[in-house]
Amino acid sequence: MTTVKSLSREMKFFLLALIPIYFISVGLIIQPFDSIVTGIYEIIREPDFLITDYIAVGGMGAAFVNAGMMALISIYFVYSLGMEMDGHTITSCCLMFGFSLFGKNLMNIWAIFLGVFLYAKYHKMHLSNYIYVGIYGTSLSPIITQLMHVVELPLWQRFCVTILVGICIGFVLPPLATHSHYAHKGYSLYNVGFASGIIATVLVSTFKSFGIETEARLIWSSGNDAMLLGLLFVLFAGMSVVAVLWRGKDTLLGYEKLLATTGIGGTDYLLELGGAVTLLNMGLNGLFATFFVLAVGGNLNGPTIGGIFTIVGFSATGKHLRNIFPIMAGVCIASTVRAWDITNPSALLALLFSTTLAPIAGEFGILCGVLAGFLHASVALNVGIVYGGMNLYNNGFAGGIVAMFLVPVIQSIRDRRARAKGDLSL
Repeated sequence: MTTVKSLSREMKFFLLALIPIYFISVGLIIQPFDSIVTGIYEIIREPDFLITDYIAVGGMGAAFVNAGMMALISIYFVYSLGMEMDGHTITSCCLMFGFSLFGKNLMNIWAIFLGVFLYAKYHKMHLSNYIYVGIYGTSLSPIITQLMHVVELPLWQRFCVTILVGICIGFVLPPLATHSHYAHKGYSLYNVGFASGIIATVLVSTFKSFGIETEARLIWSSGNDAMLLGLLFVLFAGMSVVAVLWRGKDTLLGYEKLLATTGIGGTDYLLELGGAVTLLNMGLNGLFATFFVLAVGGNLNGPTIGGIFTIVGFSATGKHLRNIFPIMAGVCIASTVRAWDITNPSALLALLFSTTLAPIAGEFGILCGVLAGFLHASVALNVGIVYGGMNLYNNGFAGGIVAMFLVPVIQSIRDRRARAKGDLSL
């Protein structure tokens, strides 16, 4: 029986690279090459804090090529370091692809990577220990672009300040990401997003002290639902079919085991259950998220595809249908009793990215999951004001706050013995 272990290391990375290659190929077909080059230039020079849809900025083809190349870069980094593929390889690739449709580009990630590299050198550790933190940490890349738009300074000064700030971000990310995990105990999957929110809050507050302000923006494309649905359906349905054909009944039995897991941070379905089961989970979650967006009346565009691919990526490290549906249902319920509509761009992104709290539903059940999603909607829609949209993983920061607030309360209610033993600290 074929298993993921029978594939060579090179083949595993090649198969993962097929996802960005698929979208690069589509991009080159649907948009003239000259227009793609111009579009990528516009993507690079455009301020890209939340919400900036690269499909609207540079065109669909340019957005796909930018995102695909960024994903290939992240895959190459992991491969070149001699690392074996695991669930985080898949997650980091999908996140890099998704967020490169609305915030990350070929120019604004390098200073942060340099900071992570210098951190590894300073501690005399191999870069492989921190490469995933570096990939995830590019969530702060809008800060890099924004500093280059501080027109009061000469170009060379802006460049130097930008590189210095990027290095500082990359240097402080690894220790912050390590310690922030203890705060939410793995019940929010976007751990680096929580750490990035802390960094963004400090930096943006500092910028404001020097008179550097950012204005709210919304660049949001629409009208491409049919085409994007076709592209996503072919990919996700194909992944699901291949997974079932790969190992047949064993894939379905493995998927049943996967659905019984909590999905708490640290989960790795690729290592625990194999490639076929993980691929099926990714495909089914991708289909579910795509049709959920359309079912609530939302648009398929750069930001929402980014949210869909975040769900797909974390389908290798914690998310499945049983633990993401209650969270998303909670966000939808919140929209019916609050002063905002679920089709509002920020609310639609909160709907998709709220699944960072999937472990709460997986561990404590459906009702707690719905409550977590309900609370997350309010926090995510309001917390971004403190850093002006400079952290692309806004919902990671919000999810960390919700998990820190909600999980201790749930645990204290469920476990009465904690009071008897005096373990519950007021």
